[in-house]
Amino acid sequence: MNTGMNAGMNTGMNASMDTSMESGGDGRVDAHHHVWDLGVRDQPWISGEAMAPIRRDFTLDDLAPHARAAGVTRTVLVQTVPDPGETPEFLALAASSPLVAGVVGWVDLTAPGVPGALAALREGDGGRALVGIRHGVQSEPDPRWLCRDDVRAGLAAVAEAGLVYDLLTLPHQLPAAVETVRALPGLTFVVDHLSKPPIAAGDLEPWATRIRELAAAPNVYCKLSGMVTEASWEKWTVDDLRPYAEVVLEAFGPERVMFGSDWPVCLLAASYADVVTAAEALTAALTPAERKEVFGGTATRAYGLDAAGV
Repeated sequence: MNTGMNAGMNTGMNASMDTSMESGGDGRVDAHHHVWDLGVRDQPWISGEAMAPIRRDFTLDDLAPHARAAGVTRTVLVQTVPDPGETPEFLALAASSPLVAGVVGWVDLTAPGVPGALAALREGDGGRALVGIRHGVQSEPDPRWLCRDDVRAGLAAVAEAGLVYDLLTLPHQLPAAVETVRALPGLTFVVDHLSKPPIAAGDLEPWATRIRELAAAPNVYCKLSGMVTEASWEKWTVDDLRPYAEVVLEAFGPERVMFGSDWPVCLLAASYADVVTAAEALTAALTPAERKEVFGGTATRAYGLDAAGV
């Protein structure tokens, strides 16, 4: 596991670099993290020897000191498994935590009762914190799953509810994602983890062309997240990540790019501080106003975090 600073890292950067300047004094936003309690709910995807470092419980109390050290004062808590019981638990956490400003939950988009399911979440404990919905499209064998009629109907219900949809896709699923965001211009989409480009292999295409096509739709945002686990876990460097970050920053613009740690999944390849430092290095050429967008403004605007305030 790569737990230290990496070759190619801008050594003048650290996890507390100009946080007040970037966030207008209000603190940064970590737009993507998880928590789980394996005694409450299994996480089947955490399997195999390589995943052993994260096969344990992770709580908000575990995250808090790392977030605080990085200048993060608000976060977006994202679903992990397609289980209808998880989202109410996350909303209850948000209701009791000053750190969690928004929750991206899960509902079965293929079911006929999506509007009712969303309404029930909104009416429950912490329901104001529900800002979005996500499904693990990356695990769907059909590369055109997003184009199914039942899925599109579910997505339309998400839009009608005024929520965001997080796109968790792989590069080969991007053509369907492009069709979908064009078909639903009234729904805000947020791409998770740059749609997982093959950073370890060093290949930019066809991912870069496809992500640019996706970025051409004005209703799509992108998270600068999840890169370290798409790179070589043991020996990634900031220079390995840079070409991919440059593509999304150019294609979306800083006003549609938001930082996310992907903690605790990131721990497979890097510490929370290392992920923050890498993001700082990758955005070092931006203006202070542009960095403010990436480290807080974009997420606040896209997810409506101020309105969600719990």
